Amino acid sequence: MDAAFEPKLVGFLCRWCTYQAADLAGVGRSRYPANLVPIRVMCSGRVDPLFLVRAFLKGADGVFVGGCHPGDCHYIEGNLRARRRFGVVQTVFSVLGLEPKRLRLAWISASEGPKFTAQMKDFDAAVKKLGKNTAAAEVFL
Repeated sequence: MDAAFEPKLVGFLCRWCTYQAADLAGVGRSRYPANLVPIRVMCSGRVDPLFLVRAFLKGADGVFVGGCHPGDCHYIEGNLRARRRFGVVQTVFSVLGLEPKRLRLAWISASEGPKFTAQMKDFDAAVKKLGKNTAAAEVFL
């Protein structure tokens, strides 16, 4: 494990909850890893599984999806759709010999800035332990 390794993290964040939690964490001066590239989506249920695979194959070391708590989705059951899709993507990763631990799904409401910070720090540490994503290099070389 390289001590200087900073993983490239991509986060698909629900506009209504998790993105707002990230904003709250920033306003509250709570530090979360700066190596996260947040992508605001209207709903975690709108995150196509191919977005996750594509981010991974384009060089992301870890991919995070954050949404509203089940039952609190602004689009009724979008987060339930996200949970089903995420399970499928993890299974596909396992079957293909990729590391499903590089993917994470979490429910974080708009008022949970500290939870967002804790999730990002934990995810960053977990991906650091896994090391660099070598699947992207293998696919594109």
